[in-house]
Amino acid sequence: MFIGRERELVSLEKLYASGKFEFAVLYGRRRVGKTELIRRFIKDKKAIYFMGVESNARQNLENFSRNIMECETGFQMETTFVSFQAALEYVFRMAEKERLILAVDEYPYVARSDESLASTLQLLIDKYKSSSRLMLILCGSSMSYMEDHVLAYKAPLYGRRTAQMKILPFDFEDTCRCFHGFSDQDKALVYGIAGGTPQYLLQMDDRLSIEDNIKNTFLDPSSSLFEEPENLLKQEVREPALYNAIITAIATGSSRMSEIASKVGESTSVCAAYLKNLIALGLVKKETPYGNKESHKSIYIIDDNMFRFWYRFVPENTSIIARGAADLAYSRIAPYLSDYMGSVFEEICKQYLWKLLLTGKSPVEFRDLGRWWGTDPSTRSQAEIDIMGEKDKDEALFGECKWTNEKVDVNILEKLENRSRIFRYRKTHLYLFAKSGFTRGCVEKADGMGNVTLVTYEDMLKVLVIK
Repeated sequence: MFIGRERELVSLEKLYASGKFEFAVLYGRRRVGKTELIRRFIKDKKAIYFMGVESNARQNLENFSRNIMECETGFQMETTFVSFQAALEYVFRMAEKERLILAVDEYPYVARSDESLASTLQLLIDKYKSSSRLMLILCGSSMSYMEDHVLAYKAPLYGRRTAQMKILPFDFEDTCRCFHGFSDQDKALVYGIAGGTPQYLLQMDDRLSIEDNIKNTFLDPSSSLFEEPENLLKQEVREPALYNAIITAIATGSSRMSEIASKVGESTSVCAAYLKNLIALGLVKKETPYGNKESHKSIYIIDDNMFRFWYRFVPENTSIIARGAADLAYSRIAPYLSDYMGSVFEEICKQYLWKLLLTGKSPVEFRDLGRWWGTDPSTRSQAEIDIMGEKDKDEALFGECKWTNEKVDVNILEKLENRSRIFRYRKTHLYLFAKSGFTRGCVEKADGMGNVTLVTYEDMLKVLVIK
């Protein structure tokens, strides 16, 4: 079953329909579904699909030659071109006669095996772009390589691409579309523990409870997810041990640079370099208070739910998991699940607000959304706001998100109202989001204020997901 990626498919189809030379660059983290997207797109089209392997140039050239001949003749042949230039030139000339797609998957493996490949492609694109009807797709999982050696200004292929797509994990809406057996609350939980990466979602079984899914994946040493974060880091970075330590520090509460450095026992300059790479991989995100770009106020959070769940709960329970005590390990995790889901729910609420904006239903046409933290001058104490979005210096919205089994009471609304006044906007709109609804007092107060929207999790699903 193929879910999501509608926009990407539409973009690719538009390029294909142009009938002229096109060059699209696709990149994104491993397991995010790039290969499946390409296969879906080239289905029923004349295409050469070639996946690079982490080997030498000869092996990759042999595989590429075999793919070309199979497309040309319909048979697998052992003919090998004398060079990548000869093979690629043959493909460009094939495409002079008819529309043809060449999709090179895991391009970084091929390019690393033959350092002249990028320059060869540059030469052939310039030579044939006016006469060839080739649609070239270069795809890669090494995001740093694709950004530095394909998309960057100094890269040989710079200026030749006609499109680029960074393939991201699914949002909550597309994640829900993957499951029909989970309850509404379980859909949020599975998004919280597996994130939106398709390969990880495939490990979840909606015929089972969330408890059984956690036990069968994160708490089972034979499961592919049990060692996935560490294995992925080994593929992407040279010193996975320190990266592991940094992610663990963030997952267990160290969010500022000084705290992270202290926790892992390295200097802040060393940690800064490693954090930069983790941000490039899409695993960590650097945040500053909304509207404030001062670096000394920055914090770091894990930007992938599966990684955040794994590093929060698995390492500290590794010894008992290795002994097959999944029930005991789960009993240690379960009391913290609701608290863990707090930031996940905030992200779902943001996606809800974006959906309202894009469908013309938001009371404030905000430019961006984010969290805010700082000092409340009226109380001279630290304060936080879960969601904030500004239209201009005159108008903004503020949101508070509560993933608890208790109904949200009027004191939460009053606290949000008071904190919204820190900024002195002329017009504000307040959102309260609740997993379990609101007390009568909160509803009455919201009705009386006139600038408040109360949204239950059930209400959000009606907007985010077609049920």
